[in-house]
Amino acid sequence: MTVQPEVAHRSAVARTPTAIACAILVLLAAGCASKGGSKTETTAQTSEATVSTTTDKEPDHIRVQHILIGFKGSVPGKTITRSEAEAKTLAYSLVDSAKAGANYDELVARHTDDSAPGIYGLANRGVTAAGPPSEYGRDQMVPAFGNVGFKLKLGEIGVADYDARTSPYGFHVIKRVE
Repeated sequence: MTVQPEVAHRSAVARTPTAIACAILVLLAAGCASKGGSKTETTAQTSEATVSTTTDKEPDHIRVQHILIGFKGSVPGKTITRSEAEAKTLAYSLVDSAKAGANYDELVARHTDDSAPGIYGLANRGVTAAGPPSEYGRDQMVPAFGNVGFKLKLGEIGVADYDARTSPYGFHVIKRVE
């Protein structure tokens, strides 16, 4: 059997990384175009694999309460003696305590290396913020703060791990309150 060159070419192109990447971008664009914050699931079949994407529209505005757990040298103007490893252990211990029913306000008051009550309003990218002190633009905070906060559902708790670039002050234990 002889395969015509143009058919062989089309078949090979459909399996290239570029073609697969284009298929993924089309799926992501379709998901971004969904309305009303609903969850969109899209599946596309390629010759090598099935590509599935799930997108949730992030809210325009959120309110979060956080506990900053710093370590030696991470928070300017604060004398903190714990190590980075101790800070991480404490942050995750606080998440466990909060999920077990501990009063989050009390955890904030006892443990934060920021000022209590640690409540911040955030406006997502492309949305006008009310302005400090009631609301900040997402990009006015360290990146990890918004990256975690906007993914949380109301009442959920998450952690923005220390990263010199995206969370330079330490670990943020974040609870979405609105």
